[in-house]
Amino acid sequence: MPDLITPDLVALDADLGSDKTTVVRRLAGLVAGAGRATGADGLADDALAREAQAATGLPGGIAIPHCRSAAVTEASLAFARLDPKVDFGAPDGPADLVFLIAAPAHGDADHLTLLTALARALVRPEFVASLRAAGSADEVVRLVQEVVSPEPAPAGAPAASGSSSAATAATPAAPAADAGTAGARRSIVVVSACPTGIAHTYMAADKLTAAGEAAGVDVHVETQGSSGSTPLDPAVIRTADAVIFAVDVGVRDRDRFAGKPLVQSGTKRAINEPDVMVREALAAADDPNARRVPGGTGGAAEPAAAAGGRPSTATEVRRWLLTGVSYMIPFVAAGGLLIALGFLFGGYQIVNPDPTSADGNSYALNWVLNNTFFNLPDAAPTEGLNDGFWGYLGAVCTVLGQAAFGFLVPALAGYIAYAIADRPGIVPGFVVGAVSVSVGAGFIGGLVGGIIAGFAARWISGWKLPTGVRGLQPVVIIPLLATLISSGLMAVLLGRPLAAALTGLGNWLNGLTGTSAVLLGIILGLMMCFDLGGPVNKAAYVFATTGLAAGSGAPLVIMATVMAAGMVPPLAMALSTAIRPKLYTPAERDNGKAAWLLGLSFISEGAIPFAAADPLRVIPSMMLGGATTGAIVAASGVELRAPHGGIFVFFAMSNVLMFVIALIIGTVVGAVAVTIAKSIGRPKADAVPEDAVDMAHAHNAAAPVTQPARA
Repeated sequence: MPDLITPDLVALDADLGSDKTTVVRRLAGLVAGAGRATGADGLADDALAREAQAATGLPGGIAIPHCRSAAVTEASLAFARLDPKVDFGAPDGPADLVFLIAAPAHGDADHLTLLTALARALVRPEFVASLRAAGSADEVVRLVQEVVSPEPAPAGAPAASGSSSAATAATPAAPAADAGTAGARRSIVVVSACPTGIAHTYMAADKLTAAGEAAGVDVHVETQGSSGSTPLDPAVIRTADAVIFAVDVGVRDRDRFAGKPLVQSGTKRAINEPDVMVREALAAADDPNARRVPGGTGGAAEPAAAAGGRPSTATEVRRWLLTGVSYMIPFVAAGGLLIALGFLFGGYQIVNPDPTSADGNSYALNWVLNNTFFNLPDAAPTEGLNDGFWGYLGAVCTVLGQAAFGFLVPALAGYIAYAIADRPGIVPGFVVGAVSVSVGAGFIGGLVGGIIAGFAARWISGWKLPTGVRGLQPVVIIPLLATLISSGLMAVLLGRPLAAALTGLGNWLNGLTGTSAVLLGIILGLMMCFDLGGPVNKAAYVFATTGLAAGSGAPLVIMATVMAAGMVPPLAMALSTAIRPKLYTPAERDNGKAAWLLGLSFISEGAIPFAAADPLRVIPSMMLGGATTGAIVAASGVELRAPHGGIFVFFAMSNVLMFVIALIIGTVVGAVAVTIAKSIGRPKADAVPEDAVDMAHAHNAAAPVTQPARA
């Protein structure tokens, strides 16, 4: 196996720039210059994207920027001993020792194991001191090779530090963990995990293991990282006094720990304050009101914790929403892009009713049901419709995309409920999401319904039922009652008010026809961006499409206004993620890339993941951008004869240039507004998880907490 590090990947006492961006790019240049990456820019961009997610500075003057990257052709380490030091966001100041850990996008297990061995060595003071004292690049290479590929230990030698379980012998000077447990060692189980699974996962594990040894506590760790994961023995979990989740992502199979006292935070806190977290875990074990892992026979309800042991309400709500959004994003991306391809191949009329269909199906669905690639559809010549091979391919893409979109709101609601109640919330959440679509409540109904379903499931999970029926609780009682409560409320109480609201909105819009075109454009723009595919958005869209039969005049201007305003939200969010990526999670940045095409295709739902996660900042900003575009398009008299398609229906539009100018202006206005809003109200780094999926970031208020530096 090729060496991870060679002398040409080492820079000693070097001035690589005054900020971490420059340092990372210079180190990426070393990797590319050694022929281990296809380009320095691609590697640097991926490393900086990971850096934007969470600063990689560590206590003691160390930084470990790292990433998986498609640009990397061979797993590599680039090392710099900096002079002057550069701030990488560590709580105790700038770093002078920087390792760039570059792993291929699909790195093999052997290389990933070596990379994680280096990360674990960086918690050992003697190794760090030897790097500072090294006199040459060759000596640095030798030191690194010794820790990533050590010589086999002699038979009978003790295991190296950093094993998955703490040594059983306590440090002689370590005090007993609790006076009431003298003579009996206490036990803590730990799960550590980070998004890339290369560095923070293992460093957090080793720091907590060492802190446990110092406190006379047995610490058993399960690292859910890139080099594999060996699940903890169920017997070890059963006898543990408490659980620590040091995670930046969701914990796999967390039901194994149900009912155990819990301390949870990101991996950075475990690296910076492992002794504090061990003390918190021991205190939680002795507190009958401490927060506990939900799920299992103990129920999903969590007893009230001590005042400092629970995350804030805002953090919890954000976690619920981001969990739902994270699971919803693949449906948005897959469905939206497939529909866009359907318009491209089949034409904008592919979604309109096919007059030859006895059931009133669209061209897309009728062709998929009745034609094949060996029996291609043959339609009468129609503007905006392609038949034959391209038409059938467009029909297939459209039907698949519409099917994927059908899961969008149910997935959002289902996984919001999952974040609240764990597994018992999934069924009632998905059902209330589907009901929300049926009654016209859209994604806003999915948000509300998911929260109702989650709390209903959590409440029922906490019921103390007789032993004879307890086995039916998770498979019959919770799904039945939680679904009845949440979906019943949606169908009985929320459906009728929404229907009345839709009727009222339609009548109101009809009353505005003939008044100021600019005012109408502003109103339609606000409506299109208010709920992004929900009832208000649909009211404006239906108002526009019902006038297309007129063939000319004001109805066609309204259609152009509605389409332009509806394209703004995905485009504005995509632009914002591009100009200020640090304001967004990695999942949101990925969704921002897909949002470009979704916006250009007039799929407003491309902005739903952003709005669901942060509605108070995103929705008003999108409404401002949509109103700007709507006013310009309406005032310019742009006409559109197609009901859908975005840029793919320019041929059905008059004054295309003005439409594009209005779209650009509104996109910029919306992007600037949301960027400013997120910058002003940016959450504190310690209050928001590095990856908020299925995670709470709880600190004990009684313990000193070091604020991480801003990236």
